[in-house]
This record gives sequence, structure tokens and C-alpha cells, in this order.
Amino acid sequence: MNEHSKFMKRAIALADKGMQQGAGGPFGAVIVKDGEIIAEGFNKVTSSHDPTAHAEVTAIREACATLKTFQLDACVLYTSCEPCPMCLGAIYWARFKKVYYGAGQRDAANIGFDDQFIYDEIEKPMSDRKIPFEQLDREDAVVVFKKWDDKTDRIDY
Repeated sequence: MNEHSKFMKRAIALADKGMQQGAGGPFGAVIVKDGEIIAEGFNKVTSSHDPTAHAEVTAIREACATLKTFQLDACVLYTSCEPCPMCLGAIYWARFKKVYYGAGQRDAANIGFDDQFIYDEIEKPMSDRKIPFEQLDREDAVVVFKKWDDKTDRIDY
């Protein structure tokens, strides 16, 4: 078994473990740096009452805490399923070097985890989305942005 398959099998085992424990859906993730697992996660949405507690996000949080950084550009993510839109965003914000995934979007949709509606919503104008979005107090909000832009000791990311 090659190294990539070893890490993917661990992500899949975590998906099964979390599901069997009743933590959440059947999803697992492993983060590797320099050939070593530095973080693991499985879906904890239902057990933690947190809709953002997907496997990838729980693993990213652990990896960042372990490495004391907010960027994982030296790391590789192995996830048991193709990431949803939220996790995809988190993956890009974390700046992974590479991502390997097991099951695909269609496989997830076949068991009730269909993210297509989110992709469809992103394409729509805000006025046509299912959840109403309304801009409010923009002038006040951008004052803080101006302060950030002027801040000399900020940490860019």
C-alpha cells in the first residue's frame, strides 16, 4: 500500500468511526505534513450541535492549533469525500498544498448529502436566494475596514 492510500484509508476509517459513534455523518479527514499525520477529524455536526463541524473543518482546526498557524500550505488533506462548498472554502483559506478525496459529490448525494442546492444558490443574485440577504449600515461597517487598511501592525492573510 502506498503512502497516499494509507492516509486515505485512515480518513475512511475515521468516517466510519464517527458515524458508528453517532457523532455525525460518514465523513473523515486526515492532515499530513512531511509524511506524518498532524491532525484528524470526523463529522461532528449532530453531536456538537454545530453545522460547521464537518470532518475537514474539525481537522483543520486541530492542525492549526497543533502547528500554531492559520495557514496549512505545507500540508496535504486526505478526506473521505469530495468537500462540500463550505469545506472547499476552508481548504482554500487554509492554502493546502494538495487534497485527495475518496467518494465524490454524486456518491454523497445518493445517500442524502446533496450540496448542489448551495452551488445553485451561489450563482443566483442575492435577491433570488432562498434565504433573504439585505445590506444594512454599510457606511458604519466600512469604517472598520478603513481602520484595518490603516493598521500598521496587522497580520495579513
